[in-house]
Amino acid sequence: MMKTEKGYARLYKVYGRSEGEVRDRLRPILKQGGAAVVYTRRRGKEIQVLAETGEQDEERAKAVSRPVAAEIKRALGDWYYSTRENETMEEAVVRLLIKYNLTVSTAESCTGGMIAAKLVNVAGVSEVFREGYVTYSNKAKRKLLKVGKTTLKEYGAVSRQTAKEMAEGGMALADSDICVAVTGIAGPDGGTKEKPVGLVFIGCCVRGETEVEKWNFRGSRQEIREQSALAALDLLRRMILKNFR
Repeated sequence: MMKTEKGYARLYKVYGRSEGEVRDRLRPILKQGGAAVVYTRRRGKEIQVLAETGEQDEERAKAVSRPVAAEIKRALGDWYYSTRENETMEEAVVRLLIKYNLTVSTAESCTGGMIAAKLVNVAGVSEVFREGYVTYSNKAKRKLLKVGKTTLKEYGAVSRQTAKEMAEGGMALADSDICVAVTGIAGPDGGTKEKPVGLVFIGCCVRGETEVEKWNFRGSRQEIREQSALAALDLLRRMILKNFR
């Protein structure tokens, strides 16, 4: 529970979704009355869902808000990454990796090691982090991650196929349970009509099962890289929940 001006609130933090998408999932809950008022707010690049009660006693507030908390969790599913006010995305990911005794590696192009850097900011990550690869050039992608020469020639370095092979190659090379990979165009140059600045593909391989997401980010070069790294960590988190929860 977090202390608010009115009393206490349960908090659910969502990354990578618009406030409209979150509210759509919560629509029946937002309309209902009760001892806890549910609302959303934007904080930077994330959406926060709060179930707030005017109770001044924390234990009483927990009891009053427990029923609606269960509804919020069911509605959001794996969309929320934390219920802890000060927990970062990377802290939530490392917590899950440790909980399920999983090892992770990273394979990065446009993020240039940012994902690995975020992970190693977290105390205790040495238990789960195996290796990080920065494969910025096509040659490095081929040499280290075994991305196919044909793949790069036919689809390009920034493609769903390349992200998939980067994740699979990184997992095999590091002998980790999971590998998350990112390839994209951070700008400000290098974009085309077919592949604009901000186009990013994120792949995550979990013991042979790979998913790839396509994103179109906006902002400066640094902002696109930051958004890419956070989206990669969020995909990693959701893949852990999907396969091990």
